[in-house]
Amino acid sequence: MHTLKTRQDSSLDGISGAVLTPGTAGYDAARSVWNAMIDRRPKMIVRCRNADDVIAAVGHARAKGLPIAIRAGGHNVAGHAVCDDGMMIDLSEMRAVTVDPARRIASVEGGALWRDVDAATQTHGLATPGGLISDTGVAGLTLSGGIGWLRARHGLSIDNLVAADVVTADGSLVHTSADQNPDLLWALKGGGGNFGVVTRFEFALHPVGPEVMFAAPIYAVEDGPGPIRAWRDFLARHGDLVGSLCEFSTAGGEDFPEEYQGKRVYTLACVYNGDAAEGEALLQPLRELGEMVADFSGRMAYCDLQQLFDTLMPAGDFRCYWKARYLTELPNEMIDLAMKNALAAPSDTTLSSLWNFGGATAQVAPDATAFGDRSMGWMYSLDAVWTDARDDAANIAWSRDGWDSAAAFGQHGRVYLNFPGHGEDGDDLTRSTFGANYQRLVEIKTKYDPENRFRFNQNIEPEQ
Repeated sequence: MHTLKTRQDSSLDGISGAVLTPGTAGYDAARSVWNAMIDRRPKMIVRCRNADDVIAAVGHARAKGLPIAIRAGGHNVAGHAVCDDGMMIDLSEMRAVTVDPARRIASVEGGALWRDVDAATQTHGLATPGGLISDTGVAGLTLSGGIGWLRARHGLSIDNLVAADVVTADGSLVHTSADQNPDLLWALKGGGGNFGVVTRFEFALHPVGPEVMFAAPIYAVEDGPGPIRAWRDFLARHGDLVGSLCEFSTAGGEDFPEEYQGKRVYTLACVYNGDAAEGEALLQPLRELGEMVADFSGRMAYCDLQQLFDTLMPAGDFRCYWKARYLTELPNEMIDLAMKNALAAPSDTTLSSLWNFGGATAQVAPDATAFGDRSMGWMYSLDAVWTDARDDAANIAWSRDGWDSAAAFGQHGRVYLNFPGHGEDGDDLTRSTFGANYQRLVEIKTKYDPENRFRFNQNIEPEQ
């Protein structure tokens, strides 16, 4: 294993970032994460400013026998960024992004948010596939796959990850690429935060924008499934050019006509992965499938697209429980089930969605990344979102019941590990998701983290 640097001293003396403990100023703010349901108290929080700080923090945790939670954006719905009675390594001050436009490579620090990446890369007319919400952390989204608008032409976030610097459990800073420690790079491509603290990512970039075409016709659930069926059939022909989801929500606010206020609706949200003018013409039929509730379609700057959904769920405002399941196909019966579940949602702020795959995402071999099998055609997510703790049971039950009801349409029990509920399904779900890749992941976990120091994730246990 080739290492860049390590440190023998296990103290935290001399690190440039702050060390917070219970009762110190800033501790409570630092331990809070995006999901308001998560309330955990680490023994210490180390706010790292560089890789040397991370090396020191990991060494101290090892010396003290502390498990480690890693916070980048703090956006994971299960709250994996924060732990009880362990060390929280906080990367939120490590957000630098540098771009090499000639090589089309972005170097991204481990605490960066996707808005940081988009702003830096779009200066050069470039982008790499990120998420749908710009304040999501690059690390958390990427390490479990990374599903975004550009997946049709450019794949998942992991498909564009070409190198990384990782502080492993023994306190070594390890560089991984196709030529150096390639087993670790393979594992990072979908294996989550099991293998260390990623202090730097390198992503391949592609010409995107500055203007893209976003289609968002909105139809009423009560008017039936016709537009969704037409959208499904449209994507069967054009899924190599369009990243899309059908999102169920509740109409509200000044952008919706009065007669639809409070009613369940669905948006056929699509981004054309190419020239905006071509996309506008191609996506026009989706805006002609019946009477629309509203239409938010139009050409826009790529950075504006990436921030469109930010206001739906501000950090710390909502209690959340999300589950998702990959689907082999999207038959009429599954569409009907998704509509039924949307109507039954106990909260008006809840969302649920049908996501398309195909295109570049599907062209990656199952054993090429830890993520595994790419033959799923669709994904169904149930994103319960509410405000009152007294409603926890009803909202969690809705999400889990809907997730269970879709099992008959699922792909071999596989799920998207960025939407894991609160992680309570444990080892069985992790094994089924990774399938044939699971044993190789165990071997790599055993090599880089034999004591399972990094276990606040969809955990892969090392061999004993």
